[in-house]
Amino acid sequence: MSAQEVKTEGAKLTVKDFQTPHDIRWCPGCGDYSILAQMQRVSPDLNVAKENFVWVSGIGCSSRFPYYMDTYGFHGIHGRAPAIATGVKVARPDLSVWVATGDGDLLSIGGNHFIHACRRNVDLKILLFNNRIYGLTKGQFSPTSEKGKKTKSTPYGAIDHPFNPVAVALGVDTTFIARTMDRDAKHMQLMMNRAAAHKGTALIEVYQNCNIFNDGAYEHLTEKDQKPDTTVFLEHGKPLIFGKNKDKGIRLNGFTPAVVDLSSGQFTADDCWVHDEFDKSPVRATILSHFTEMEDFPVPFGIFRQTTKNTYDGDVQQQIDDITKSQGKGDLMKLFTSANTWEVK
Repeated sequence: MSAQEVKTEGAKLTVKDFQTPHDIRWCPGCGDYSILAQMQRVSPDLNVAKENFVWVSGIGCSSRFPYYMDTYGFHGIHGRAPAIATGVKVARPDLSVWVATGDGDLLSIGGNHFIHACRRNVDLKILLFNNRIYGLTKGQFSPTSEKGKKTKSTPYGAIDHPFNPVAVALGVDTTFIARTMDRDAKHMQLMMNRAAAHKGTALIEVYQNCNIFNDGAYEHLTEKDQKPDTTVFLEHGKPLIFGKNKDKGIRLNGFTPAVVDLSSGQFTADDCWVHDEFDKSPVRATILSHFTEMEDFPVPFGIFRQTTKNTYDGDVQQQIDDITKSQGKGDLMKLFTSANTWEVK
């Protein structure tokens, strides 16, 4: 029986079952608290036995996460969380393996591990805490900091072009890609549930505020008076409409998107781009991923794309089963003492 089919014996799991007695060492007001709270609320309903959860992290504020989830966990080294998590999942495919990581941890030193975990489609769930800054080391610019960002390590402004995490994930054919924000608890819970149900690599980019070193980075997306005009929520089968009065839409002319005024009478909801999260082609999801770089376009939140293909851990297990069936179980000592050996006298 798989981890997804088993619950811990006894009473139904609750939020308290996933809370630890450890003091939470994040700055007061940090967006990480919200991410932790939503994960603890979602976990009891994932139909996974508590002992079958594993959280893996690297280095950074986000990487304290395994200490605060009362499950098995592993605090790894900088950037290596996807590699460690891959090993856990391949060795124990029955486990539900999650990764907590930040924009510096995952996209800088960990960039190579990230893209290979995604291209292999290892059955991992990756929460990317993106606050566009290095928080743990006190405010240096990160791979997602905007060009021109002034920090302790870039006093005259960053000259790097930032990574677009969603576009990177699409480029390596990640099978589930979503974005949410720390200030929208219900939406975050929905994305976590959807990622948990997906078979394969699932990336959730979480826009998370660092109120000490990059406060207000996403204020234009989270404040009630601005949010309706600066965000668009992706819902499968529904047109891309936004604005305080739902009076703006996004129209796709070939592969060129345009914001249209729905109050003028020239365009209606029927003229707007209808989102298809199961689109076999990554082209439209890629266009959506670049809205963050386009002036006057809203920032998309929700599931950009999800597809299905064999998982790496599943194929490894299938290969082992097939070879064992045809050749029998291997003999490790025989392997050690077989060909390509030599004696040193």
